[in-house]
Amino acid sequence: MSAAPQAPAGSPALESILPPDLAAAIRARMDADEHTAAGGAVADAVLGAKPKIAFPPPPTEPKSLAEAGLGEGLVDALLLKALLGAVNATTGELAHQVRLSRAMVNEVLGRLRDDLLVTIKGQAGGADYVYQLTEAGQARARGHAEHANYADAAPVPLAAYQRAIHAQALGQTRVTVDRLRDAFGELQVSDELLGSVAQAVSDGRGLFLYGPPGNGKTTIAERLCEAFGKRLWIPRTVSVGPDLLRLYDESCHQAVDAQELAGVEYDRRWVLIKRPTVVVGGELTLEQLDPAFNPTSGVSEAPVQMKANGGVLVIDDFGRQRVGATELLNRLIVPLEKQVDYLSLASGRQARIPFEMLCVLSTNLEPRQLVDEAFLRRIPYKIEVVDPSLEQFRDLFAMYAAQLKLELAPGVVDALLEEHYQPTGRPMRFCHPRDLLRQVRTYCLVNDMPPRVDADAINAAVKNYFAGL
Repeated sequence: MSAAPQAPAGSPALESILPPDLAAAIRARMDADEHTAAGGAVADAVLGAKPKIAFPPPPTEPKSLAEAGLGEGLVDALLLKALLGAVNATTGELAHQVRLSRAMVNEVLGRLRDDLLVTIKGQAGGADYVYQLTEAGQARARGHAEHANYADAAPVPLAAYQRAIHAQALGQTRVTVDRLRDAFGELQVSDELLGSVAQAVSDGRGLFLYGPPGNGKTTIAERLCEAFGKRLWIPRTVSVGPDLLRLYDESCHQAVDAQELAGVEYDRRWVLIKRPTVVVGGELTLEQLDPAFNPTSGVSEAPVQMKANGGVLVIDDFGRQRVGATELLNRLIVPLEKQVDYLSLASGRQARIPFEMLCVLSTNLEPRQLVDEAFLRRIPYKIEVVDPSLEQFRDLFAMYAAQLKLELAPGVVDALLEEHYQPTGRPMRFCHPRDLLRQVRTYCLVNDMPPRVDADAINAAVKNYFAGL
């Protein structure tokens, strides 16, 4: 028997830096591919060399309910409710619905057959069978459904979720100014602002982005995720004792269909997503920071900060929420400092949840207008996003004109500034070139004119855009 592969000298052991399930999956691959390039790629990705795959290793597929952290009663109930809704279903269909392996589902169905709760209706393609509930099974399934009708993906235990989030946290990635500049792409950001944001992101304890509206605070916050590893694994549903928390949310999370996963056996209870950027605005209430229990499904919806784990939580227009700024910070300040949040669940239990995200408070007001000095000290980075310079303003006009396929007439930007900015002291904003040129394009289209930014077109755009401003 060959010895287990060893980490290079000076490198940490896999088990010391990864959750046991992920470490086991990687060890298995390294054993199987020890002398191949594929095995080297997996080892490199974990041990610090340049990774050759674009996502963290997938969670290994459990071989038993115990290995999956699931009780027989929970899985029995899921399959009975799934059959109650479908009437007839094959092993493969049921396995897909509850996101467990066919072997595990087949074993559970065998036990339910022995208990006279399901029966085989007929044979499906291959070695599969079509199952349906017996009369006793229907009664049992209806009893489960009356209590909670949830019959989707089997949950992942809280402990496994905690380990995975810690292993994939933003803090595991070193953020440099160059990396952040790449993430911001075409955004016009000064070196000073870039350096300040890079420090705040590396610290990871939250930051204020403040300044006049229209200068890209929200856009900057939304781009921050691009500076980190772009993908991570999250469970669809998390279990805390008898409580279930639905985590995966298509309105917040974007699933990744990775070609590299084709044909790979992994734990389908987990989904590979782009690092999330969850944006909440003036509609945010304190209730949204706690689980929302649905008595019909018997499942609680995870709060917004839990859905943002591993990514960025942007509280936009901070200070204009339905709840006061002080109350909101009172709720968030301890999680921000300790990187742990405590959620009250429907059963009365309290769950300790990772708070592994960058929390960005974006506001048009100065921070000292919102909260007192004691609170400001606990948000260590306050970064002002200022108006563009004259050079940046001109560059933005040229960039957006090229993007919109508009020809800039000579001197049109100078004329705009002289006629519509300087006489009234109107401040330049980063959004103005984009918004004005979009109106110019529409003006040219509806008047059947060449796509050209001249005095008439820009004056029409100014009249519409700045009315009342």
